[in-house]
Amino acid sequence: MSKAIYIATTESNSGKSIISLGLMETLLGKTAKVGYFRPIIDDKEGGLDNHINTMISYFDLNLKYEDAYAYTRSEIIQKKNQDKDDEIISTIIGKYKAIEDRFDFILVEGTDFSGEGAIIEWDINVLIAKNLGIPTIILASGIGKTLEELVGNLYMACDSFKEKGVEVLMAVANKVQAKNVSLVITELQKKLPKNVLAGVIPINPVLAKPTVKEIVENLDGKVLFGESYINNQAGAYSVGAMQLRNYLTHLKKESLVITPGDRADIILGALQANISSNYPTISGIVLTGGLIPEDSIIKLIEGLTDVVPIVSVKGGTFSITNRIGAIKSKIYAENSQKIATSIQDFEKYVPVDDLAERLITFEPEGITPRMFQYNLLKRAKSKKKHIVLPEGTDERILIATKQLVDSNAVKITLLGDPKEIEAKILQLDISLNLNEIAIINPTESTNFEDYANTLYELRKHKNMNLAMARDLMGDVSYFGTMMVYKGHADGMVSGAVHTTQHTIRPALQFVKTVPGVSVVSSVFFMCLDNRVTIFGDCAINPNPTAEQLAEIAISSATTSLAFGIEPRIAMLSYSSGSSGTGEDVDRVRKATELVKKMRPDLKVEGPIQYDAAVDIGVAKNKMPDSKVAGRASVFIFPDLNTGNNTYKAVQRETGALAIGPMLQGLKKPVNDLSRGCTVEDIFNTVIITAIQAQGI
Repeated sequence: MSKAIYIATTESNSGKSIISLGLMETLLGKTAKVGYFRPIIDDKEGGLDNHINTMISYFDLNLKYEDAYAYTRSEIIQKKNQDKDDEIISTIIGKYKAIEDRFDFILVEGTDFSGEGAIIEWDINVLIAKNLGIPTIILASGIGKTLEELVGNLYMACDSFKEKGVEVLMAVANKVQAKNVSLVITELQKKLPKNVLAGVIPINPVLAKPTVKEIVENLDGKVLFGESYINNQAGAYSVGAMQLRNYLTHLKKESLVITPGDRADIILGALQANISSNYPTISGIVLTGGLIPEDSIIKLIEGLTDVVPIVSVKGGTFSITNRIGAIKSKIYAENSQKIATSIQDFEKYVPVDDLAERLITFEPEGITPRMFQYNLLKRAKSKKKHIVLPEGTDERILIATKQLVDSNAVKITLLGDPKEIEAKILQLDISLNLNEIAIINPTESTNFEDYANTLYELRKHKNMNLAMARDLMGDVSYFGTMMVYKGHADGMVSGAVHTTQHTIRPALQFVKTVPGVSVVSSVFFMCLDNRVTIFGDCAINPNPTAEQLAEIAISSATTSLAFGIEPRIAMLSYSSGSSGTGEDVDRVRKATELVKKMRPDLKVEGPIQYDAAVDIGVAKNKMPDSKVAGRASVFIFPDLNTGNNTYKAVQRETGALAIGPMLQGLKKPVNDLSRGCTVEDIFNTVIITAIQAQGI
């Protein structure tokens, strides 16, 4: 089930509040704890965002205002100008996740398409919904559009979201002429994909009418009387410029009276009409020209009870009347009439039950790279582990150490000469507090003799003597691995300087594999544009047998599950299904059968070509009955040559982030870096090592 829904609009003034209010009312009737989040809000000078304030206040949500949004519009523009798109998404994910932890469901409301930066908002909304991994409701206004334009607008919006990997649950046409509701719903159902629900909401005059409060705010008015009724809605409005006997005939229900402030006759006549059973009630009186009634008139009004709002504004009557007519009314917390009307319209014109069913059955396809990285960091922080980095003098290791310490996700020990490491830190001008890390020179460590004796006892059956053990323990890879073996560190990451063999040999010699696993293998987490997949084995085994391939596939599926990725295993080869023959493809075919026999619960397909594994169109032609083809998430390569070259090709050509390799099968986590690794590679590998150490 989806834990959230994203409300996106195609334009400004589309009436998004009606969807937010109606949906919140529906959700609160089905689940106890519903949260609310706006990734980006308009700038408010000293004020509150109306959307957030309305939702929190009216529905009494247990949510602080500052927790309900991530950025203001100006902050987003500033970050975009500084090319900090990644920081924008990371912060939004963090704020969203903090709410997700507290609530059963979250209603996420997109931006308003108003003011500076509106041109970039569509892409931002798509990007946010994609990275949060939640489905969307898309809303468009019917005002000023032909039927073809309105339906086409919603169709293109749905297609745009779908193209970016965001599922659209419902498209809503709002502010449609009542007589056209049936026509619009029919056309939407014809045009939209079958799995997208359609709703059409007619224009409701009640929602379009401004309240006296909105008029005061828009005109910078001063309330003279009747402030307790300031949320009265202004229906029709008329100018009191004629004689009172003629003006009274123009009054309508909830009329707003606009008249110069010196027209005592109109003011008093309107107030009297309001309490008379022979005339309709009025919503308020706006006094123009900055004129205030004389003291005697003021005194008379003060003696009345239940006076409607009387507001004084600057500006001529004609100008003020036009400005009132241009006010775009909004829904706010105190306006219970509009809120109730919005909820009623939502329930009447939107397929609420069908939408609820879609939310219950919705399952996101995979996870985005940003969300994956956020989850990794969050998991590492939840149970802080101690990781040893043997290559303590490498520049990349030191910069990554600074970032890891700042993240407060792990405890770090560096191996090497302390003076050399400290000098390197000064040279690089890294503000790394040496009190927050440990630096150990293996040969000067108090544990050196104990480690050497332990290695001797573990390897003496292999003709190792104590002198050889002491010599090996001076090597940072052996020392770091022994720290992990003895429980003095929870995991080790190396390989920025040393070869793969140098890094993992000690682990293979005395850390050993977990029971039931005979082969150590590796995986890369390939963070593509809109999903994260797993590639294995791309770093360890040159030419695995069918039995080893099967074991690698099962280990990779276990890793996949542990990191929140549903395993759909593609056993890759140069042919798909039963079409190919030969030693290599037969080996993959046998490995696939072994996986099915050993783990019948896993979804596995093989042999299968890469295109059939990832492209649903190709999959339908080559393997139409497969549960994996076109949707694979775990890719098992037939040999190291294929796997290593493929992961590097995908990484370089697509710009994908490759996290790893992460070794599978060892009793305790030891991971190898590429000698061409970046600081980001080191950071991510340390984080996944820390998660492994938590006992995934």
